[in-house]
Amino acid sequence: MSRRADEIEINLPHLRRFALALTRDGDKADDLVHDTVERALSRWYLRKPGLALRPWLFAILRNLNISGHRKQGRMRVDDDVEIDTISSGASGPEDRLELKQVLGLLAQLPEEQRAAILLVSVEGFAYADASRIMDIPVGTLMSRLSRGRKKLRILVETPPEQRLRRVI
Repeated sequence: MSRRADEIEINLPHLRRFALALTRDGDKADDLVHDTVERALSRWYLRKPGLALRPWLFAILRNLNISGHRKQGRMRVDDDVEIDTISSGASGPEDRLELKQVLGLLAQLPEEQRAAILLVSVEGFAYADASRIMDIPVGTLMSRLSRGRKKLRILVETPPEQRLRRVI
């Protein structure tokens, strides 16, 4: 059990960052990571020996997040995300403000596009691994990435006063 726990522990900061970016709520992210670890340990026997642990954990986390959305209906995205818990590199106020703006823009994307961008661009997964995590074909992942990046570019280029806010 110790070896399993050590393998999972190495991935906890990455899981936490991904959960926080998906939920934008520190408590919900902690609960999601906890549930992910619990599910991974209780279903360790289902893990395919040849596959890496990290994509498997991210797939569990994403699936639990989707299940939570289904159970609770459409979830509200909180604007007051805990910036300090996401980025250890945001040293100054400018960095923190920029990170908050980027997270705000990401929150305006559909969940599928946001997850694809986070997995590939932030977590550094290869397309094949990200598509396995999201349980979609690689072409679909690439399409979601393309649409998400295009929408982000439009959002970045549009002045804030001209942007419409999504009401949830």
